Amino acid sequence: MPRASKGTGMKNTRMIMHAMIMPDMVTIMDTTIMITAIATIRRMIMVTTTIMMASNATTITSTAIPMLMITSEPADMRGAMTEAETAALYRLMTWLSPAFPVGSFSYSSGIEWAVEAGDIADAASLKDWLDAMLSEGPGFCDAVFLSQAHRATEAGDEATLREVAGLAAAFVTSRERQLETTAQGRAFIEIARAAWDCDGLEEMIANCLVPVVYPVAVGLVSAVHSVPLGPTLHAFLHGVVSNWISAGSRLIPLGQTESQRVLAALEPVVANTASRALRAKLDDVGGATFRADLASMRHEMQYTRLFRS
Repeated sequence: MPRASKGTGMKNTRMIMHAMIMPDMVTIMDTTIMITAIATIRRMIMVTTTIMMASNATTITSTAIPMLMITSEPADMRGAMTEAETAALYRLMTWLSPAFPVGSFSYSSGIEWAVEAGDIADAASLKDWLDAMLSEGPGFCDAVFLSQAHRATEAGDEATLREVAGLAAAFVTSRERQLETTAQGRAFIEIARAAWDCDGLEEMIANCLVPVVYPVAVGLVSAVHSVPLGPTLHAFLHGVVSNWISAGSRLIPLGQTESQRVLAALEPVVANTASRALRAKLDDVGGATFRADLASMRHEMQYTRLFRS
């Protein structure tokens, strides 16, 4: 057998060693690849999880932030009134409050006679009587006069204001009713002028040329002070009906809770009367509450009286 040369032996040795080592190297390489792949997969999972968490966090944040903004929004950003609206509300609440000293508590508008005559005997009959007075009698007429006086004053229409003031002064059915509305009108103007005087008020009052009755006085003063007509009209009618109920509660008598039930029941009547008055013209003024007119006339002949009308 021929002897292998030295180079051939070395080559064979390397081949044998390579053959012996190769399986281990393959194993090592496979293992390394597997470890690397696992590490890569883990990193991918971590990145994906992070992205998902970030996405969820973004969604939650985008949902939560508006909620926080809504709930923590300052009160003055949600339905707050302007300075002019605040001033108007403050004055209306003062001028048409039962505490405003125009003497309304001393008048009953004929309700005292109606109670004595038996027309008003309980809460139900008081409610029916006042419903008629509001919608078909002096309530509606006064609301129209107030509305027309406010608009004429606001427009600076002196001729129309004189016409409204004159018609309103003549449009009363009894001497006591005349006393009631002119006394309250005079007191309202004097107190408003003393405490809330403003430019143009004196000229408008002087332009009326007749004693200013209560609804005209309220319309005139509120217009000079830039108090809107709608709220003024509703507040005026609320004050009038509240005073009528107060008189009825003392005369029948009624308890406080029962009186408030009557006031609540008349809420839609007040709203409807105000709405009609806003649309009405002076030619629409008129009433059909003859029994209430008779009550006002006969009151002055009552033997005993608590009220001035």
